[in-house]
Amino acid sequence: MTLHSRYPAIADLKARARRRIPHFVWEYLDSATGVEATQRRNRDQLDQVLLNPSILHGEFTPDLSATLLRQTHPLPIGIAPVGMSGLIWPGAEQMLARTAARENIPFTLSTVASQLPEDVGPYADEHAWFQLYPPRDPGIRDDILKRAKDSGFHTIVLTVDVPVASRRERQTRGGLTQPPKLTPRLAMQAAQCPAWLNGIRKTGMPRLRLMESYSNVKSTLPSNEHIGYLLRTSPDWDYFKSLRDVWDGPLIVKGVGNADDAARLTDEGADAIWVSNHAGRQFDGGPATIETLPQVRAATHLPVIFDSGIEGGLDVLRALARGADFVMLGRAFHYGLAALGEPGAAHVLDILRQDMISNMGQLGTKTLKNLPDRLRSTH
Repeated sequence: MTLHSRYPAIADLKARARRRIPHFVWEYLDSATGVEATQRRNRDQLDQVLLNPSILHGEFTPDLSATLLRQTHPLPIGIAPVGMSGLIWPGAEQMLARTAARENIPFTLSTVASQLPEDVGPYADEHAWFQLYPPRDPGIRDDILKRAKDSGFHTIVLTVDVPVASRRERQTRGGLTQPPKLTPRLAMQAAQCPAWLNGIRKTGMPRLRLMESYSNVKSTLPSNEHIGYLLRTSPDWDYFKSLRDVWDGPLIVKGVGNADDAARLTDEGADAIWVSNHAGRQFDGGPATIETLPQVRAATHLPVIFDSGIEGGLDVLRALARGADFVMLGRAFHYGLAALGEPGAAHVLDILRQDMISNMGQLGTKTLKNLPDRLRSTH
């Protein structure tokens, strides 16, 4: 029996993942903030984007390749940063980096990953991006940038949509603290997930190792905060300019949802714009990313990256049709890891690939650049 027969959709991997990781880990991975209206809106508004099928195009194999920041990839898809990946599945960062290298797609390591850039970068080869939560101290910032660059990370992703910690009520009720520790309550949950627990015994309980290397603070923080908040700042335009001055590689800005901001970032020297609402994990009163995407696209000539709400290959096509050049997924790859280990990440990518091929056949679309021609949106 093949993986496609057992797990034909990301939803199948998600269901298995939920059974294989402790409840407190699931709440960390799957939750949003507030009443999770933005998370639902991301999904609902993607479903409102309709594409017109077209007939009599004969047999063809669609070209799914995409070029981003002078690199050509076989798919317009990459791995988004997820903090504390090693909590979701032990060894996750290295597993995802290896998958990205094999598949020739970008992998983004979070500042608040459970592994150091030195321990992950070599696995990602030339596909390593580093997501930066902006440190307040310029010396710490510059040292992190040097460590990332020396470890093989050639692209920086500045995240700007987390000026303060969000509340993430489900996550808090789940009982997770920072740094994570197995209280009696959480240990009982972990005992019901032997594969996860055995992995944790090998790797140790995950910690924010990069952030801890710059601080002696050892206090326990609530789950919606972590040691990084003690070191980082809410960036302003001057911060962006100073980062642009010291970083000589590609610089992407993640968390953009406003056309005016996209236009100014274009003028100020960004290399790409990443449209994201943090998958609904930061602010519960904003629009879906697929709603703001066209306005951002119209405001810049730069490459536009998209995330939030993507659950299959059809959603990738919807985002590309609405103006994205590239699509990133975070949760989906972690569902794959939690469900199947490292092969699960590659299976997520194959699900997306096969889904895109099938739907492009229905649309009669041979290349990704033709997708906007098939757009029929109810917006």
